[in-house]
Amino acid sequence: MKYSLGPLHYCWHKDEVTAFYDAVAQSTVELVYLGEVVCSRRRELKFSDYLQIAHQLRDAGKQVVLSTLALVEAKSELTELKKIVDNGEFMVEANDMAVVQLAHEQRLPFVAGPEINQYNLQTLKLLQKMGMQRFVMPLELSKDWLTKVLADKSALGFEAEVTGFGYLPLAHSARCFTARQQGLSKDDCNTACIAYPTGIEVLTQEHQSLLRLNGIQTQAAQCTDLQDYQQDMREIGVDWYRILPVNLSSIDYAERLIANQPARRPDSISNGYWLGQAGMHHCASTGAD
Repeated sequence: MKYSLGPLHYCWHKDEVTAFYDAVAQSTVELVYLGEVVCSRRRELKFSDYLQIAHQLRDAGKQVVLSTLALVEAKSELTELKKIVDNGEFMVEANDMAVVQLAHEQRLPFVAGPEINQYNLQTLKLLQKMGMQRFVMPLELSKDWLTKVLADKSALGFEAEVTGFGYLPLAHSARCFTARQQGLSKDDCNTACIAYPTGIEVLTQEHQSLLRLNGIQTQAAQCTDLQDYQQDMREIGVDWYRILPVNLSSIDYAERLIANQPARRPDSISNGYWLGQAGMHHCASTGAD
């Protein structure tokens, strides 16, 4: 099993994004997903900027995949997606079926991202016929589900990737909760989310962490960390362990796992979905690697 760095879900200043990927270029991470996946109104980086970073990472020996929006709402967004699919150099990650269709029409191999509704083997085989080379397991599914899907891994002909670390996106909405919280409209948001580099933590009335708001995206409050289950993943045939960037320490997390060393955990973690339980739960491992 190898380790990938998923797309950045937060809105950071351009110089912070550039510094982050400069560090990624110097790391031992093999596969990097790159691009805006949450909101097209985030314009700190343009497509040309992402392409420049992609070239930098490729020159550093990385595999690069261009990730795309999870929620396509406007014709202008579809135009931008066509530009990404037509890039002519890099594979794309489809998080909306519009991108699957565009890639299929261009005969471009693609990764089916975790936002695609791929809940059974029949769907995965259909996506494979359309050009899918790898799928990222939907975030709320479990080890048991994946074990059944990969029961005859050698006959499948596509790779499997599991999100093992990061704040999991639970839902996307046409409304922007970050802008609304600031009393702004989505169409005139002033990129309010740039002030919250890891989203806005939402607490219950009892002051317990409940959710994390990130623009139009609602995330889990706890950070998922599945490092204790790496051996399980290897045994059932997982090809890639995905790490969602939170900050520069996410690179160190990846480096330590690649070196077969335990990584430092966040203060509040969860692993419930992997174990077929409520996602926010953290259950003690019966046997770490």
